Amino acid sequence: MTDRKKLIAGNWKMNGSIASNDALVRAVVAGMKDAACTVAVCVPAPYLAQLQLLRHGSQLELGSQDVSPHEQGAYTGEVSAAMLKEFGVRYAIVGHSERRQYHGEGDQQVADKAKAALAHGITPIVCVGETLAEREAGRTEEVVKRQLAAVIHTNGHCISEIVVAYEPVWAIGTGKTASPEQAQQVHAVLRAQLKAATGKADRIAILYGGSMNAGNAATLLAQPDVDGGLIGGASLKAPDFLQIIAAAR
Repeated sequence: MTDRKKLIAGNWKMNGSIASNDALVRAVVAGMKDAACTVAVCVPAPYLAQLQLLRHGSQLELGSQDVSPHEQGAYTGEVSAAMLKEFGVRYAIVGHSERRQYHGEGDQQVADKAKAALAHGITPIVCVGETLAEREAGRTEEVVKRQLAAVIHTNGHCISEIVVAYEPVWAIGTGKTASPEQAQQVHAVLRAQLKAATGKADRIAILYGGSMNAGNAATLLAQPDVDGGLIGGASLKAPDFLQIIAAAR
């Protein structure tokens, strides 16, 4: 058994509107009053101000979907950790597979983003995961360990303050999901790697982030090293998101 409190974090990706956000968040806040886990929503940057107001007085935590590795300066389009902190952001997703794939983010850039978040008291949700080709080639362990190693090397003793999200790329938005056993196997590898780097690995939450939904959440969350979920599409539907939250005990 573990005393790690589970974390359910919604990743809205590039979705939302002022009206739909209002309805969604009000429904989630009303339905999560007895939640046994920590709940967060990671929203597009333009909606941070709206969400700061909507979540006020509730247990819902606010997250961003990215953060700049830079403090300030001539970096057009970037958003710094200091700016996010002013909006009450507690979590920042770094290294999501879509950022790695579409924006060319490498392991070191992801590590630097995690460092920038930590420097401002924001918990980075560090995403790692393999493609279908890498899994079929038997390289899953090699890939996720390499991705996490960069973050460990760059952040040293602060590594105990991060959250890790294992998101098999082949199971994101595809409807495919790693079996509970597949997820647990990779989570155990990541836990061992964190334990080798810090004596506090038992307190680091490792989330599963590959098409977790209302139907499969309970079996995934029952695994000993699955400490929550990074939820995509299901986080945009209040009933589904609340069902996942209810399963996280």
